[in-house]
Amino acid sequence: MLDANIKTQLKAYLEKLVAPIELIASLDDGPKSVEMRGLLEDIASLSDKVSLLENGVDARRPSFSIGKVGEGDKAARIRFAGLPMGHEFTSLILALLQSSGYAPKIDADKIEQAKAIEGSYRFETYISLSCHNCPDVVQALNTLAALNPNVQHVMIDGALYQDEVNTRQIMAVPSVWLNGEPFDDGRMSLEQILARLDTGAAARDAAKLAEKAPFDVLVVGGGPAGASAAIYAARKGIRTGVLAERFGGQVLDTQAIENLISVPQTDGPKLARALEEHVKEYEVDIMNLQRVEALIPGEAGGLHEVRLANGAVMKSKSVIIATGARWRELNVPGELEYRGKGVAYCPHCDGPLFKGKHVAVVGGGNSGVEAAIDLAGIVGHVTLLEFGDTLRADAVLQKKLYSLPNATVIKSAQTTEVTGAGGKVNGLSYTDRTTGQSQHVALDGVFVQIGLLPNTDWLKGVINLSRFGEIEIDAKGQTNVPGILAAGDCTTVPYKQIVIAMSEGAKASLSAFDYLIRSSAPA
Repeated sequence: MLDANIKTQLKAYLEKLVAPIELIASLDDGPKSVEMRGLLEDIASLSDKVSLLENGVDARRPSFSIGKVGEGDKAARIRFAGLPMGHEFTSLILALLQSSGYAPKIDADKIEQAKAIEGSYRFETYISLSCHNCPDVVQALNTLAALNPNVQHVMIDGALYQDEVNTRQIMAVPSVWLNGEPFDDGRMSLEQILARLDTGAAARDAAKLAEKAPFDVLVVGGGPAGASAAIYAARKGIRTGVLAERFGGQVLDTQAIENLISVPQTDGPKLARALEEHVKEYEVDIMNLQRVEALIPGEAGGLHEVRLANGAVMKSKSVIIATGARWRELNVPGELEYRGKGVAYCPHCDGPLFKGKHVAVVGGGNSGVEAAIDLAGIVGHVTLLEFGDTLRADAVLQKKLYSLPNATVIKSAQTTEVTGAGGKVNGLSYTDRTTGQSQHVALDGVFVQIGLLPNTDWLKGVINLSRFGEIEIDAKGQTNVPGILAAGDCTTVPYKQIVIAMSEGAKASLSAFDYLIRSSAPA
């Protein structure tokens, strides 16, 4: 099952096992069970601390559990219903280690918080092996299960258990269920999950934040621009803080990255981890999972205030806003109603759930055409709708799209409604902008790829915004309010690219330092 190179790497990891573990398989006579048996036999052969049993009692076959020797299949807290290969192979390695008692690499306070969760929690996470967001959720819940005996978690490959996916009407991954009921969809960190389960965490967090002394530079946003700004500020030796709703920002939702200079190829989650690790090399106070609600500028030379959703108020001599952007929505009837039930925004994550079906992509730029090309290799047919009379994607992408036998392009199409029945999408209506006639396409899914919207709603009436909602800045990243700067995709800077956001973050930070040394803001 595993090639020699992977076996060598896995053997090195298994040398870190703290206590003996057992893999308990629930198999049948199908080909996937044969593959799973091969994988588990390979793992067991690489360490004398790993034993394999085939007396599993799980109704999902093939599947296997990981637990300490003698724990038993029913009591095992970590389970895989599917082959954890591809993006999920790391999830398997971590599960093996943590099931043996190997300490997870997370903050000590998070470990204690996870251990203190009371109640009974049975998590199920539906994934696709091509999803780059899914491993974060699987690994977070596996870690929680390894730390807390009240928690069980199973990863379920949606493509392998299609009947469950259809019964539960799962049309987006990762999809997490708790005790048989929907819990949440999309990327989640262990911090976010703990915040949901630990009901008193928000109040404790707000109290701790309120006690913090004013910062010299407070960065709002943890994407490439925010990380860059924090590093440049900390290197000046000034008190620096970062408020992030999720560190990494939109980069976390990005698949392949091939235009970051000096890094020929990486992916979003990997880059996000690298950004956070780099920031942590400096004395930066990172405050994650914090949603900002308001900015209250101080008087000239005074302290600015940032109010958080949990009620805490942070103060700083200067503020750098780097809140980035989010996927633009269609804003038509049915979109919100059927989000996660056929309406999706990530073709890499959710595409496998539409195998053999008819889907649409709305948007004719590079993102839309790339999505249509990728989906054409999975679905039965893909229809791309573009508002304009020509596609805006690069010529090479258009050529590829038009060469596909199961792809249709409709131009001059204004999407007017996402339709559905029985709780899921069944089509899309649009107006032909040439004839004015209304049309309807029968579909199983709609992928929205129509650009970005800046995360600046909370700044209206406080600083100057463009008609597109972008923060207006000058060549130094300064806004119209002294001591308030901005950087990255939330600003009027042209070309929304990672490398540009990083440079703009550095520029804003240097400008903030220049502001501090020229002003007399009191501590």
